[in-house]
Amino acid sequence: MRKRIFEVIESAQDGDRLSHVYDIFMMATIVVSLIPLAFKTENTFFVVVDKIAVVIFIIDYLLRLFTADFKLNKGVASFFLYPITPMAILDILCILPSLNVISGGFRILKVFRLFRTLRVFRVFKAVRYSKSIAMIRYVFKTQRKPLMTVGLLAVAYILISALVIFNVEPDSFDTFFDAIYWATVSLTTMGYGDIYPVTTIGRIVTMVSSVFGIAIIALPSGIITAGFMEELNSHIGEKKDDETQE
Repeated sequence: MRKRIFEVIESAQDGDRLSHVYDIFMMATIVVSLIPLAFKTENTFFVVVDKIAVVIFIIDYLLRLFTADFKLNKGVASFFLYPITPMAILDILCILPSLNVISGGFRILKVFRLFRTLRVFRVFKAVRYSKSIAMIRYVFKTQRKPLMTVGLLAVAYILISALVIFNVEPDSFDTFFDAIYWATVSLTTMGYGDIYPVTTIGRIVTMVSSVFGIAIIALPSGIITAGFMEELNSHIGEKKDDETQE
């Protein structure tokens, strides 16, 4: 029975209708539980929705803990190791904010309202129930080294650009942090316009920075797209092989 529960609550396999229904149900619960976050005020309906959602999340967490040995394959130790796995911690972060009973009467205790914001983590639970999202997560995992290299390149470029502009045009940038902020928004080609160079050489640096920024931003997009297409083609090939064998 525990084995079947594990199969149902994990991402649905082809042909497992009950598991597909469970995935759809959990996705719907996650989406509905986020609706109250779109409003500043709370009413009875929102409170009921949140309570029902958190009960469902608690049951889901307990079922996963109950079948942890099938997930981790480490025997009895699985039940102790599961609560500290990333997804289990995420589950707890989704549950705890709805369980706080701190009164808002004391101003110092209003900081606990920050827990309400943590409910937005519920959207990340969808990773479990969507094969497409799981594929993207796998792509990030397999392409982590190239992505880390690009990330380090972007950081180095930001620091170098900030140093250049900070020394070329010190009057426009009060602190080095302002230069880093400018370099970051220039790298992403957003350009808020709140901080900008006014000298000719400063503008030339900005143009060069923006051009290179486009190239650096395009690199991770290409890596992720190529990895996703490779994984998608692999998944389609495996599905065709299964259909051929049948």
